[in-house]
Amino acid sequence: MSLPRSTYDPRRVCLNPFPNIDFGKHRRTAGVYIAGGLFALANWLFLDACILSAHAKGTWGPPEDPSTAPVHVTFVDWIPGVCSLFGFLVINLIDKDRIRGEDGFGDARAVWRARLFLFLGFALMAGGLAGSVTVLVIKYIMPEYPEQFKYYGYANVSQNVALMLSVVILWMATSAPSDYEYNLTL
Repeated sequence: MSLPRSTYDPRRVCLNPFPNIDFGKHRRTAGVYIAGGLFALANWLFLDACILSAHAKGTWGPPEDPSTAPVHVTFVDWIPGVCSLFGFLVINLIDKDRIRGEDGFGDARAVWRARLFLFLGFALMAGGLAGSVTVLVIKYIMPEYPEQFKYYGYANVSQNVALMLSVVILWMATSAPSDYEYNLTL
């Protein structure tokens, strides 16, 4: 299927254009609030799973003696979220102008170090996501626990995905030009 030549732009990457949502002068603020909301949602999902795990009781056995749950959220479940959180902090602490290598930021080694730290931040986030998927599969899905206990693993993966989306949205929002920036050249 091809588009008519009048609507086709050879510089486009995707055949179907992405929706163009214009937030106007509030685009930067909206991005920061959306990223903050995703960050809060991510951590609340995992905290909810931890609270449920602490109070979980098994539904099998006699009702007067409820047995303990077969699985709980332990330190292993916290490690992927902590890795993603450190990656989030590393990525957002890097100055965006230093990554671009613009003038006035020292030598080329400073640009190289900033890019290395950016890579390490994204590697921490990717490792956190991979770790959470691994914990979900090995700890919750393979032993075939009831669905109520698999929620702990799903919450862990959801936390890491939401943290990754949050860092991407925050990066784009803070990289957008502000209405209060002035470019003065002599």
